[in-house]
Amino acid sequence: MTQLPGLLDIEAIRKDFPLLDRVVHDGKKIVYLDNAATSQKPRQVLDALNEYYERHNANVHRGVHVLAEEATALYEGSRDKVAAFINAPSRDEVIFTKNASESLNLVANMLGWADEPYRVDHETEIAITEMEHHSNIVPWQLLSQRTGAKLKWFGLTDDGRLDLSNIEEVITEKTKIVSFTLVSNIMGTVNPVDAIVRRAQEVGALVLIDASQAAPHMPLDVQALGADFVAFTGHKMCGPTGIGVLWGRQELLEDLPPFLGGGEMIETVSMHSSTYAPAPHKFEAGTPPIAQAVGLGAAVDYLTSIGMDKIAAHEHAITEYAVGRLLEVPDLRIIGPTTAEDRGAAISFTLGDIHPHDVGQVLDEQGIAVRVGHHCARPVCLRYGIPATTRASFYLYSSPAEVDALIDGLEHVRNFFG
Repeated sequence: MTQLPGLLDIEAIRKDFPLLDRVVHDGKKIVYLDNAATSQKPRQVLDALNEYYERHNANVHRGVHVLAEEATALYEGSRDKVAAFINAPSRDEVIFTKNASESLNLVANMLGWADEPYRVDHETEIAITEMEHHSNIVPWQLLSQRTGAKLKWFGLTDDGRLDLSNIEEVITEKTKIVSFTLVSNIMGTVNPVDAIVRRAQEVGALVLIDASQAAPHMPLDVQALGADFVAFTGHKMCGPTGIGVLWGRQELLEDLPPFLGGGEMIETVSMHSSTYAPAPHKFEAGTPPIAQAVGLGAAVDYLTSIGMDKIAAHEHAITEYAVGRLLEVPDLRIIGPTTAEDRGAAISFTLGDIHPHDVGQVLDEQGIAVRVGHHCARPVCLRYGIPATTRASFYLYSSPAEVDALIDGLEHVRNFFG
């Protein structure tokens, strides 16, 4: 059996994830390689969710009874854990949303309603990239249509990197916001944050980073990134669905208007006007995702106990092994970087003229779970002239044996389709 250099006891970690023991399709043990879509959940997170619902379930902030106080402490305690996890200067800079998409939309709408100097209007520009998830394209298209702002983007090189050769034309004195992914969800590309942030700061533009594919896999330090906003989601990092995070610099959160109105986000309300609570509650209207936040806090505890540096090292090793083995498969083309350097653990590929949906279906019959399609990044597929891709994505519990199973499965696909 292939052994990876690393610091993780993979067999011990895998025992924390009940679903990895599931048997499907005539006794085949699941080989789960769809972690870029969502990760599996350890028992520690499942137990935290059950404990909350069984012992502490109540609404937060307003109640004075014991359950409400316990629920509030757990909810706000998770905010503390997330703030520490991303090295936020203040816990009040951590806003809970329902997912990264809502976090990105929150920023887009704040800027559309903001006063100067943050307001996006017909005289301003927005910069994104061609490799973005649809969640970091569509909100900016909507904002452009609503305000008349010009939407611009960085293109892609043939090897799946951002083409920054025209950075001064894409990010100009008119640019109000630059929004880009730290790690591509389809190609695994790790983007050059420093160069983009430096240019944005030169022209006074705000920077929003989508860290959905970074937060689960590597240490995330929002201060070191130099961005103004960072968004990510809980369900890709061992947490439950229904919980996301938007981190923003305190002074911006104080100045920018709220996106949603309702209970909890107000200070005073009359029939004529309202005043708003300070951040983060200013941006958390209504009953928040309480249990989900508790689950995210437990996921943060779990990942922290293992060590994000160790997780990143393991994933680098498993990705290097997977890339090498995939390149041995006849007629297989990796879409994106073909080395393990400066890339994450999501690898998309095509296999000859076999449609990715057919590849995925045959692999599924062997118990191998991968993702097929555009991966909510259709512009990437258009850029490389392909209808879709098959994507295998790895995480802290992924093993070399699962990579080998994928390679054997692809050989079966090739034989099946002749």
